Amino acid sequence: MSVGRTIFLQCPSIPHFPNSSSSPNPVAVKFTVSCCSLASPAAVVNGNLEKRSHDRNEVRLGLPSKGRMATDTLDLLKDCQLSVRQANPRQYVAEIPQSPSLHMNFTSDNVSGGGWWTLRQYDPHYPWFEVQVASWTEKAYLSERVQSVQMTLMQPVLSFNQLFLSLISNLEVWFQRPKDVVRKLVSGDLDLGIVGLDTVLEFGQGNEDLILVHDSLDYGDCRLSLAIPKYGIFENINSLKELAEMPQWTPERPLRIATGFTYLGPKFMKDNGLNHVTFSTADGALEAAPAMGIADAIVDLVSSGTTLRENNLKEIQGGVIVESQAVLVASRKSLIQRKGVLDITHEMLERLEAHLKAVGQFTVTANMRGSSAEEVAERVLSQPSLSGLEGPTISPVFCKRDGKVAADYYAIVICVPKKALYKSVQQLRMIGGSGVLISPLTYIFDEETPRWRQLLTVLGL
Repeated sequence: MSVGRTIFLQCPSIPHFPNSSSSPNPVAVKFTVSCCSLASPAAVVNGNLEKRSHDRNEVRLGLPSKGRMATDTLDLLKDCQLSVRQANPRQYVAEIPQSPSLHMNFTSDNVSGGGWWTLRQYDPHYPWFEVQVASWTEKAYLSERVQSVQMTLMQPVLSFNQLFLSLISNLEVWFQRPKDVVRKLVSGDLDLGIVGLDTVLEFGQGNEDLILVHDSLDYGDCRLSLAIPKYGIFENINSLKELAEMPQWTPERPLRIATGFTYLGPKFMKDNGLNHVTFSTADGALEAAPAMGIADAIVDLVSSGTTLRENNLKEIQGGVIVESQAVLVASRKSLIQRKGVLDITHEMLERLEAHLKAVGQFTVTANMRGSSAEEVAERVLSQPSLSGLEGPTISPVFCKRDGKVAADYYAIVICVPKKALYKSVQQLRMIGGSGVLISPLTYIFDEETPRWRQLLTVLGL
């Protein structure tokens, strides 16, 4: 199934750039989104027989089908310009609305031995575009707000050939139960998935084919923890070591634990030297098990700990099994062997990393009178909150006075975290800054996504 489309915009040579902007017709790209709990080799979806997993050409991304994790996952993808939309919850065909209606302003400056172009994009659906000039290519990433990017060419450019706009293509989104996402990554029915780390570890069970592509998506935070009653024989027990040393646990009377984590729970107890332990399987309302006499303790996911406290249970020191949050996980085989998986993973990483790095960051812009950019920079860097990510950007502000162009003011642009925002504004004004503008950041793109390089190393590529 091919879901991508490339738009080609032909532009004239540099001396004859038009003032009007180019605007292709809008395009709606449809993804096939399926929900099925059947395993390979074949599954019936929307009345069609799916091919065996090893025969398919599509790249498959598994997402949680219900609950808070599902909602937060879709919200994150939307923030990264990867919106997945269902017409209604009973339908499993989603539409990815992408409308490549671009309005471009072109400026050029040819000089001997080189030149530069500034391109401006106003389209909210495309966080990036690719520019190709002769044999020179550059990929530029933009936020949904009006941004510009300047690209330096190492040789004179005679014409602007083509502007390529591409979509992530050949991708299917499958809504599954989180545990089924992991199971189908292992079986080869899915290539990529977003679930909680606890789910990956529980149902992946150490499978070496599973690779954590992004281990910190910043939502779904919780911990898998051992909890015991606050009363009775456990009243003075506050650590895992103290629990293990209790004389009550024998082969005839083992410590009884209720849990839905039948792999991680026993493994944790064995690794920590608790040998006289038995487990009973339960899926919900585990907090009631000790009070009912069904179990002595529980192993369950904990977020705030309120439910434990309200049921007279407590966590103990050393009893946290896994600190979990949402992760992007992939099949090693798919990344290496299936066409398109590595490219799509790279694109998703670029967007995820850029968005997550920008969360809670603000751009602060101000004007400041000064004799030179260096003198203004000295004043700005004298304040501890104004250094930005790698230092302030300072550029002259030109105006015309008495028929002459002069630069009496300089524009300062810095990036500051939310917690330091007001302090930064105060410091800017104290050293002569005026006209302070503040806007939230949508993306911060590094020269190279760190996790991409780590992934290639893990894959041996």
